[in-house]
Amino acid sequence: MDRYDLIGHGYRRQRLPDPRIASAIDIALGDARTVLNVGAGTGSYEPANRRVVAVEPSWEMIQQRPAGAAPAVRAVAETLPFADATFDATLAVLTVHHWSDLGAGLAELRRVSRRQVVLTWDQAVFARFWLVTEYLPEIAEHEGALPGLAAVRDGLDATVDPVRVPADCVDGFLGAYWRRPAAYLDPQVRAAMSGIALLDQQAVKTALERLRSDLTTGRWHRRHADLQAMDSMDLGYRLVVGGAG
Repeated sequence: MDRYDLIGHGYRRQRLPDPRIASAIDIALGDARTVLNVGAGTGSYEPANRRVVAVEPSWEMIQQRPAGAAPAVRAVAETLPFADATFDATLAVLTVHHWSDLGAGLAELRRVSRRQVVLTWDQAVFARFWLVTEYLPEIAEHEGALPGLAAVRDGLDATVDPVRVPADCVDGFLGAYWRRPAAYLDPQVRAAMSGIALLDQQAVKTALERLRSDLTTGRWHRRHADLQAMDSMDLGYRLVVGGAG
């Protein structure tokens, strides 16, 4: 069973594509007319103006894809069921850290497409996020064992560009609520964040009790008053683009 068959409930409600991130991805896809979305989940960031096929191993996630979404094939990144050079581009959004063999998955992206676009993150930058440093250092400990940005970049011989997170980001990934801390107290919000859902939940409960207290007393807002003037933040999210133009 894929892990998202267990933790993927509610992703369609919480993980909406943010238009600013979608725009960056669309630019990175260049002139690609055909796109394979690998680890596609519920279909966020699948461009409507291109022919898209999705690959997703979790039946739970496939069932949440909306009507009219791109056709989905149940498969894994490490063994893509397509011939060489079938697609102009491959897309992988916040998924490579779940692959069982990063090298094999990246090789498959290169095999089936001339251009590869991967949204991932730099763990060293994310480890400085207040949620990690002040409440859940377990996130950094967990992520330390995951494939890093350098491995993705080197595996694709790619360029890397930062993707800043808007203060009002509508895609509920782990760093989305950097200026809206109360959101992390919502169990439905947290359920759509694998970086929290895969942790020991007793540790999460203890950490969030401290966050709740800090919000009630105003301690969090005093400590992070500078964030209120910021429209976006660099939390380490990176767009990695490999292959020919």
